[in-house]
Amino acid sequence: MTATTAVAEAFFAACETGRGWEACRAYRAPTATFSAQAEPLLQVETLAEYTDWMKGRMTVLPDGHYELKAFATDSVRKTVVAYAVFHGTHTGSGGPVPATGRHTSTGCVDVMQFDADRIVHMTKVWHSGLAMKELGWC
Repeated sequence: MTATTAVAEAFFAACETGRGWEACRAYRAPTATFSAQAEPLLQVETLAEYTDWMKGRMTVLPDGHYELKAFATDSVRKTVVAYAVFHGTHTGSGGPVPATGRHTSTGCVDVMQFDADRIVHMTKVWHSGLAMKELGWC
């Protein structure tokens, strides 16, 4: 396993389980940026904002967890790609409506770009509209 792959796996595990910026900050470059192809995340521009957004999402979906389907490192392009399915039920407080008790299982792809062994940018591709529909939010 390369150092890049190890950093990406540790970051993914910490971030995507909602541990927040404090648990994720060690894996990124100081100016790490973020972009998304998902409506709820269009205003999020930094990796710090995204990791804290994930922490908040786990409050709304307290049973939230990921089923990792694929994890690949492209050493030439200094990129790691993770494909996972997120599972969660809206039983926690918060969210756009009171708890619905409804469940979602939606796929997402995280593309992490590296400089040396630190993440400099991450792009999330996620069909958020499907997740919001399954959760009864729209």
